[in-house]
Amino acid sequence: MEFVDLHSHTNESDGTLAPVELVQLAMRANLAALAITDHDTFAGYEKALPFAQQHSFDLIRGIELNSRLYVPGAAQPRSVHVLGYFPSNEPAASFYDWLQRERESRRERNMKLIEALAQRRIAITLEEVEARGRSLAGRPHFARILVEKGYAKNLDDAFRKYLGEEAPSYVERESHTLAEVIRVLRSGGGIPVIAHPIRLALTPEQEREVLASAKQVGLLGLEVHHSEHSATMRAHYQQLAKDLGLAPTGGSDFHGDAKPNVRLGEGVAGNVQVPRALVDSLRALATEPRTK
Repeated sequence: MEFVDLHSHTNESDGTLAPVELVQLAMRANLAALAITDHDTFAGYEKALPFAQQHSFDLIRGIELNSRLYVPGAAQPRSVHVLGYFPSNEPAASFYDWLQRERESRRERNMKLIEALAQRRIAITLEEVEARGRSLAGRPHFARILVEKGYAKNLDDAFRKYLGEEAPSYVERESHTLAEVIRVLRSGGGIPVIAHPIRLALTPEQEREVLASAKQVGLLGLEVHHSEHSATMRAHYQQLAKDLGLAPTGGSDFHGDAKPNVRLGEGVAGNVQVPRALVDSLRALATEPRTK
């Protein structure tokens, strides 16, 4: 049986391998296909594509986007990551425009945070932050710099003093709701899939309700195979996807040295094995009409 990996990251977001290096690793691992799903950008995919084409390797355009979900009874909204796949077509121009606005919004927030820190005599530049975070530059990267420069003892201390919601220099950047992100992906020609559902920390009843509601606004898939999913959880999510009519997908969520225990195409200790048939299912979904 041929296997694939539909969740991986390059150093264009928060991975450590260059795009071509990631494809070379996939080829050495004898994977039949790979999706590059960097956060908020297609840059890694686009840089790797010429090499993949040269070697007739099946490289799939993907992206990972953040969203928020309000759960009844919870004090704070949950962060939900959504994978978007474009296995057979280019994203619509409107989606590129939306991504550009998202990057501009993130950059504006980061500049405001730099100004807020400067008022407290803390010198951090936008270049320093973006060198670490690329398309995903944000508070975790600020935190590392604060520790490196001696302004904080550790990451928790950096958030407590400067970056957390209760800190005096906190600057908020509101993420889109889960429904909004799903709609944007569908209208842009993408296939939206909920990533690593185990991280939502919902009860089985809440999971079913959230996914059913998401399907009504355009959700098409659920990540069944993931490095953080046990065999029991894989079986649970496989059945949930079947019950709700969602396409099962999967991947290692490979980040290179940033997650050294996660191997491309294998996950942790071989707990990820994604059959190539799931790629065929994604390509079949890609023929569905875009929602308006």
